[in-house]
Amino acid sequence: MSRAPEPAPPLWRQLQAAAAAVQGVREGRSLSALLEAVAPAWRPGVQALAFHALRQLGRAEALRRQLARRAPPPAADALLCTALALACHEGDTPLYTDFTLASQTVEAAKRQSATRGQAAFINACLRRFGRERPALLAAVADDPVARWNHPRWWLEQLRRDHPQHWQALLQAAQQPPPMSLRVNQRRLPRDAWMQRLAQAGVAARAMGPSHPAGVVLARPLPVAAIPGFAEGDVSVQDGAAQRAAPLLLAGQTGARPRVLDACAAPGGKTAHVLELCPGADVLALDVDPARCNRIRDNLHRLGLQADVRAADAAQPATWWDGRPFDAILLDAPCSASGIGRRHPDVRWLRRASDVQALAAIQATLLAALWPLLRPGGRLLYATCSVFRAEGQAQAEAFAAAHSDTVALAAPGHLLPAAHDLPDHGEEDGFFYALFEKRPA
Repeated sequence: MSRAPEPAPPLWRQLQAAAAAVQGVREGRSLSALLEAVAPAWRPGVQALAFHALRQLGRAEALRRQLARRAPPPAADALLCTALALACHEGDTPLYTDFTLASQTVEAAKRQSATRGQAAFINACLRRFGRERPALLAAVADDPVARWNHPRWWLEQLRRDHPQHWQALLQAAQQPPPMSLRVNQRRLPRDAWMQRLAQAGVAARAMGPSHPAGVVLARPLPVAAIPGFAEGDVSVQDGAAQRAAPLLLAGQTGARPRVLDACAAPGGKTAHVLELCPGADVLALDVDPARCNRIRDNLHRLGLQADVRAADAAQPATWWDGRPFDAILLDAPCSASGIGRRHPDVRWLRRASDVQALAAIQATLLAALWPLLRPGGRLLYATCSVFRAEGQAQAEAFAAAHSDTVALAAPGHLLPAAHDLPDHGEEDGFFYALFEKRPA
């Protein structure tokens, strides 16, 4: 007999879990890791609430300061700010009635020891917000952090880096992302797989010419519900990330190029390389052994093989066998400022100093990997960042420091809000620079 699905938890219980996630992010923990601790049956609802709270956290915190100058203890403050964020949907259309949200938040406070003593305070704040909503919203309207729901340093960095697009970039980060897929064309053509989607009643559209394997679903689905996912017919991958493998392989003429994916987890780009070039000899590195297991799992699902190793790409002496590579992909660690719509916690986790620290790591990786490339080979540098220090400025500094580089055509900064490239539109923020090694 099949087991009945677990019922959805009441709203007060979901509010507790979402507030705990907000508190964890404030303490410096990744939202993805925090959500892993939530029961699977409850996770979608809790994630939706946490995503919304983090997308509106700047305004929620400003409102809480209007309601109470002194912050309550961390758990109570996280619960109150979560509720205030949910009370202020974009366009000022609340997700819940004031009564429902206040009563359920107070119930959430009463049912856990860390917030029980603050239940009356939370109730008073939410009741006051319901009475004075227009005046309180007007009071925070000129606060840039409240308006844009990003830290002040982030706003200033975007204004410097992209003076024509910074506002549109911030607006794009507040929108739910599309679910983009890559069809494994080694197994079947994209059109054939889309026919299967249509037969299953799943609405989708093909991406344009820059993404011959790309598909965007009209509505996100759990991966288990995507036709052919378990069999390896399709992978989840944003359109911007789908540009990497074609760019890297465009100059390869041999049947078995030696390819290095230097920071490979979770393996999407490694798999795409192998789908486009089945004979490639691919070495996929990641510094984290657990993340290496994710690469192996993804390759196994797709029926692909690569040499996957846990190693620090910046220390080639510990893993390189001395044979040069024909192509190197460096999807370097970065601020992730281009994927804020997928990871709304990133903006609150990062600090201004992180960008320069990450840029230093990127420069170290580029310098360490360049000698491993054969003359005539190509290195593709990529980050999922819209900050110039991790993109154009990094590429220019690398080219200036290496006289044997030839810069080839590449997209540069891909901005979610700027449709400068055909077929860009709904892609995440990314940066690509492509270098060829000049023969000695």
